[in-house]
Amino acid sequence: MSKQKFETVCIQGGYKPKNGEPRQVPIYQSTTFKYDTSEDMAKLFDLEASGYFYTRLQNPTNDLVAAKIAEMEGGTAAMLTSSGQAANFFAVFNLANCGDHVIASSTIYGGTFNLFAVTMKKMGIDFTFVDPYISEEELDKAFKPNTKCVFGETIANPALVCFDIEKFAKVAHKHGVPLIVDNTFPTPFFCRPFEWGADIVTHSTTKYLDGHGSGVGGCIVDSGKFDWMAHADKFPGLCTPDDSYHGITYAEKFGNAGAFITKCTAQLMRDFGSIQSPQNAYYLNLGLESLAVRMERHASNALAMAEYLSKNDKVAWVKYPGLKGDKDYELAQKYMPKGTCGVLSFGIKGGRKEAEAFMKQLKIIQIETHVADAKSCCLNPATATHRQLTDQQLRECGISPELIRLSCGIEHIDDLIADVQNALDNM
Repeated sequence: MSKQKFETVCIQGGYKPKNGEPRQVPIYQSTTFKYDTSEDMAKLFDLEASGYFYTRLQNPTNDLVAAKIAEMEGGTAAMLTSSGQAANFFAVFNLANCGDHVIASSTIYGGTFNLFAVTMKKMGIDFTFVDPYISEEELDKAFKPNTKCVFGETIANPALVCFDIEKFAKVAHKHGVPLIVDNTFPTPFFCRPFEWGADIVTHSTTKYLDGHGSGVGGCIVDSGKFDWMAHADKFPGLCTPDDSYHGITYAEKFGNAGAFITKCTAQLMRDFGSIQSPQNAYYLNLGLESLAVRMERHASNALAMAEYLSKNDKVAWVKYPGLKGDKDYELAQKYMPKGTCGVLSFGIKGGRKEAEAFMKQLKIIQIETHVADAKSCCLNPATATHRQLTDQQLRECGISPELIRLSCGIEHIDDLIADVQNALDNM
């Protein structure tokens, strides 16, 4: 990252217009790009020159916005994807193929868990899910000769468990593999995982980075610090010639700073085409400009709400890592001393019916499947996304029937608390 403060990078990062060029990031709403000769285009296909030939792989708007996010995270290269799910898939699949093994935290977002445990399992990749509070000694035992990476979320969604980045990075590096961290909830404003040993960071840009619920997207950022050639036997895709690109060895040609993202673009984006639209990238950049000021409000609202709920007689429990007394409070203070995020979970006494009755009374806070944008919203998984499960089945997958995930937006906290109070009084 540059020497500029984070707030300045939110506005100025990534795009440096030249004399007479647009002040705002231009939208390159084009599928293709024109060249004077076939030789010029051939250089692009051989990865001998920089440029664009088809938006399924790369687009100038996307790259300018990705460069800003890379600067915010302190990375060397980044790419945008069509969703956070695509970002996590690409980040792992860029390293692990059929017959390989991956270690992941057991508390990761349910959609990511399913991606790993079901879909990628069908592709022949084996996943071991470990308790995020696992000791270094037990974590060490989870590794296999074919382990290719470790994956976790800085703050898990919706469990709100903090990930001990240093611990997992230490053990991962001992075994010669990188640590991938999904940094969606705290964003680089509150936590920069590279500073604690992570090697790759992913985001669902749909959430706080976008901030207004207008565009779905994802991002992958490379720290540029992992030495691929030092572990060449583990990563043949990066460290041996790629026949689909005329024998290029990514780690040799592009170095630690560019190998991972170049391979991810040249191979996976080429073949899967899960690219973010230039229009959504433009919306994302508008959101990035206000990220710093928004995250301060999100976190302060969530902390105030957590403190209020923890004192209410109708609330059984509250989970928020920024709340004193929370199991993850000390870990949150280590990695995120300025704040954590705007999302908290809590339980209404009585269970599923009471939770549903509570949410029916909300006026300002809306019931949505979304989370982490300017507008406050909530969800009770037992009556929505996990409605088909019994209370016992819910508990078995770590979701209590009374759990409500509340995402505090940037409205005035007095109005949000009044809305919750009214709902509790009239449920």
